[in-house]
Amino acid sequence: MGRRAFLRAGLWRAAGAGVALAGFSRILSAHPRTVKIAEFSNTGAPEGIKEVEKLKKTNAEWRAQLTPEEYQVTREAGTERAFTGRYWNNYEHGLYRCICCGNALFSSDTKFHSGTGWPSFWQPIAPENVTERLDTSFGAIRTEVRCAECDAHLGHKFHDGPKPTGLRYCMNSASLHFIKSQAANARG
Repeated sequence: MGRRAFLRAGLWRAAGAGVALAGFSRILSAHPRTVKIAEFSNTGAPEGIKEVEKLKKTNAEWRAQLTPEEYQVTREAGTERAFTGRYWNNYEHGLYRCICCGNALFSSDTKFHSGTGWPSFWQPIAPENVTERLDTSFGAIRTEVRCAECDAHLGHKFHDGPKPTGLRYCMNSASLHFIKSQAANARG
């Protein structure tokens, strides 16, 4: 191969690599490595917005951290049976965090009795702390709710909740960790 043919081939390979890298960067931008979340103390007091790395773990690491039910719900988008979760009828004052990463998700101030057998809230503690996706499984069109920090499946959002939002965030207890309010503990 002559020098010109060698150089032309090299330029074509470089151009191809550039196209591949551009496509790869679009994929990366569709799945950001960092996310901005609102931080809250365990009493529910806001502590500001913080940019954090998206939490990524292997399936083996998640299995080591979570119970089998927590893993099935949060990592495989499962659903616990109605009226069986530990928080469906919990009405103590406190904060609900993600079982996987500890991200603040819901306040007991927005929890209501929906009659469904799952913990239900009319809004998340901060909109940036959850993400939503279209879910077309089981022949239905629903809005799936996930943790913005670790992408854990939490449950679904419906438009049949109470005022002021008219929304029902129907969550799995297995995806949540409840922290009882310190003030409630002091009254005790």
